[in-house]
Amino acid sequence: MKEILHGNEAIARGALKANMKFFAGYPITPASEIMHFFAKQKDIQFIQTEDEISAINMGIGASLGGMKSMTATSGPGFSLMQEGLGLAHKLRVPLVVVDVQRVGPSTGMPTMPSQGDIMQSRYGSHGDYFPIVFYPNSAGECFRYTIEAFNASEESRTPVILLSDALLSRLYEVIDTEKIQFRLKPRGFKPLGDNKRHFTGLLSEGGIPRTRDTKLYRKWIKEMKTEIETVANRYNFYEYLENEGSDTLIISFGIASRVISSLKEKYSLFRPIRIFPILENEIKKAAEKHDKVVVLEMNYGQYKNEIERILKKEVHSINPVGGRIELKEIREELNGI
Repeated sequence: MKEILHGNEAIARGALKANMKFFAGYPITPASEIMHFFAKQKDIQFIQTEDEISAINMGIGASLGGMKSMTATSGPGFSLMQEGLGLAHKLRVPLVVVDVQRVGPSTGMPTMPSQGDIMQSRYGSHGDYFPIVFYPNSAGECFRYTIEAFNASEESRTPVILLSDALLSRLYEVIDTEKIQFRLKPRGFKPLGDNKRHFTGLLSEGGIPRTRDTKLYRKWIKEMKTEIETVANRYNFYEYLENEGSDTLIISFGIASRVISSLKEKYSLFRPIRIFPILENEIKKAAEKHDKVVVLEMNYGQYKNEIERILKKEVHSINPVGGRIELKEIREELNGI
């Protein structure tokens, strides 16, 4: 059945389809509609917390208790969740965290869209860890990739980040959720009470802290990295529109990729949906066919720096910051590259 849904509601509906059973959150523009949706549901456990720190830690606890769990926020709340994200990676806890981005830093421009949390989604917590991050660009994709985020989280036993933004969150589109194809990964481990697991942020082995054992840490983190990257490689989601007559490849994602879709008549377009771990092989293969690579993003070059790192060549950057993307201005900048 066709319905008119905006991005936030599509995310919430996708979570229910993925059998999410616990949601904790704190209201924040432009993510609040996700929380409002779940507040009306009778078949899940819902709590409005006192802050975002409580929200993510309650989500961790509920997941350890056996329930698929989720929280949703925007930039300021995402900042507060970083310590909890690090803990969830250390404990290997499945959890989906939605970040509906707005202009920052700090309170910034609460109703305006941004893509300023790209690096935070990858490197926001301290220490080494290897998050899986998805960024859809339509209401239909918000539905589908919320489900995929839960799947990847269950398989990797780590938090998975689903990025959105203030434009995508309020973008109404006609979608038929019954025709969107997806698979569904069930809960992969028993609740806390049925496990002989030791839950601590400390490095430990067999329930005994080993906080000075360098060899154990190296073994642990190498195994974790390998496991997560193996799972991530099952979720190589991207879109590549090659223009054989173009010498320029434009890389963009999220709402920015929607704005420039008409440029496919003149340029090749690559849209990573799984933005982390970065799609190195796919991006390298596309870039080899072009003299110039341009990253268009609503920040000052966060993903561009990652692309330069893997391509080992100069990458151009177009940065429509401040909440608006003007196609005319983008065309002018492209002509000048």
